[in-house]
Amino acid sequence: MQVRNLTLAVLFLLSCAVACQQSPGARTPLVRDSTHYTRQEYIDRVLDSNALHRFLQEDTAYSPYSDLIRNFYQQRGYHYAWVSNDGSLTEQAGNFLNMIRNDDTRGVPDSAIVNPALQQLYDKVTTDSSRTPVAELTRLEMMLTGQFFMYGSNEWGGMTADTAKDLEWFIPRKKLDMESLLDSLVTLPASTFEEPVNRYYVMLRQALQKVAELERTTHWDSIHADKKVYKKGDSSAVIAAVKARLQAWGDLLAPDTSALFTPALDTALRRFQERMGLTINGTIQQPVLNALNVPLKQRIRQILVNMERMRWVPVDPGNNYLLVNIPEFKLHVYENGQLAWSCNVVVGKPGASTVIFTRPMKYVVFSPYWNVPPGILKNEILPAVKRNRGYLARQNMEVVGASGKPISVSSIDWSRYSGSNFPYIIRQKPGRSNALGKVKFLFPNEYNIYLHDTPSRYLFGETKRSFSHGCIRVQEPKRLAEWLLRNDSAWTSQKIEQAMNSNKEKYVALKDQVPVFIGYFTAFVNSKGQLNFRDDVYHHDARLAAQLFGHSN
Repeated sequence: MQVRNLTLAVLFLLSCAVACQQSPGARTPLVRDSTHYTRQEYIDRVLDSNALHRFLQEDTAYSPYSDLIRNFYQQRGYHYAWVSNDGSLTEQAGNFLNMIRNDDTRGVPDSAIVNPALQQLYDKVTTDSSRTPVAELTRLEMMLTGQFFMYGSNEWGGMTADTAKDLEWFIPRKKLDMESLLDSLVTLPASTFEEPVNRYYVMLRQALQKVAELERTTHWDSIHADKKVYKKGDSSAVIAAVKARLQAWGDLLAPDTSALFTPALDTALRRFQERMGLTINGTIQQPVLNALNVPLKQRIRQILVNMERMRWVPVDPGNNYLLVNIPEFKLHVYENGQLAWSCNVVVGKPGASTVIFTRPMKYVVFSPYWNVPPGILKNEILPAVKRNRGYLARQNMEVVGASGKPISVSSIDWSRYSGSNFPYIIRQKPGRSNALGKVKFLFPNEYNIYLHDTPSRYLFGETKRSFSHGCIRVQEPKRLAEWLLRNDSAWTSQKIEQAMNSNKEKYVALKDQVPVFIGYFTAFVNSKGQLNFRDDVYHHDARLAAQLFGHSN
């Protein structure tokens, strides 16, 4: 999908209204659930099925949705949906066109927005429907239906599931019954129609409108420092420029054109640093300037990329779930539909990236063994053992066979094995030095990825936390265990503490399984209503941008 000029397009639209180891051609019609249809008398006007057939042959823009269009009219006995008996358009027709004009800063391709031919015909009918030929009324009826399926498929569904998988997104796509949605739109009052999108998508769309307006009204030159750090008490033209930029973003609440570094600037910087995922210290250093200097056109594109991702996620993920946002390096715990708490996580490093997928959390494992995965076995453990047979003992590791019983290290001819042909399992025994820490959390999956504790606590203090082999290390593992077991009276905080320090592995099956979503969002609106940006740690943004806009720059 080519975007000829992103900024001009957005401004035009606004002017229309506002483990751990890494191991649309023709749309298929959805199975129709007729119970979703409103039971009512249809408009008396009836569409000629031959006219519909000719329309779909001639207007190729809507041909990818021909099955949906035909099925929609068949289900309603070919009765009109948009044109009333007297030839005038229904209120819902105007509401639909207003919806896609007023919310057109969504990054959908131009063809999904009102096309000139449709707009011209709509204007003609609304000016004087009594003088509009029947053939044109019929064509407008069919065009509105085709436009709905084109717009809805792009706006609420996004690119195809196969394309998303090519972009390494393995969270199942939400399911849309576009025909039921259209029936709801044409039969119910406008105020009752709900778009099938996640609430965070709506929030990001609203943020996009603000950033586009900012791009239209603000001059955005780069700010260049003349020293490494500016702090309270300093005075500089750079400070004045930073104030102007932070005021434009809304982080500096009161206008201030002075060159003095004030306490209010310190507060504004901390707010900005938090939104950008930077070290929060209230000073002006190069990372702050780098974030402030990102062109607004680039921020708009970043928002559009993440809006596309948010089209794919469930409209309602449920009341209780876990979300790990990889670029944010955060775990978010949702309870009763609201954010309960969050904590830092460590995710996979580039080259051993954490996979984007979802599975239900099923087990908490206290004092776990760590089975060394094949890649680490081949590249790290076996070479170390060959150099020194005492390596395993020092690492509190043991070799076990298929039966799970330990095997003597001295009984193995280590020179025969290079990794893939190693017939045993090497595992690290429970204890303080265990790589998984004192507890792990299993949501079984083919990627061998899970959440776990870690003895390397210092890494949670880093700003960019991509250090693991793919699994996700959790800063507050006991708190997570307590939350997952909060409805199980057998597991008090004290018993959880004891199990974490028992040095004896214990599996606990959760009575209430919780969905775990491993997502990837570099632009999002948080629970405070603040627009956040993060770095594209795995370069997924660039690949998705190439799909959306035809190039990655």
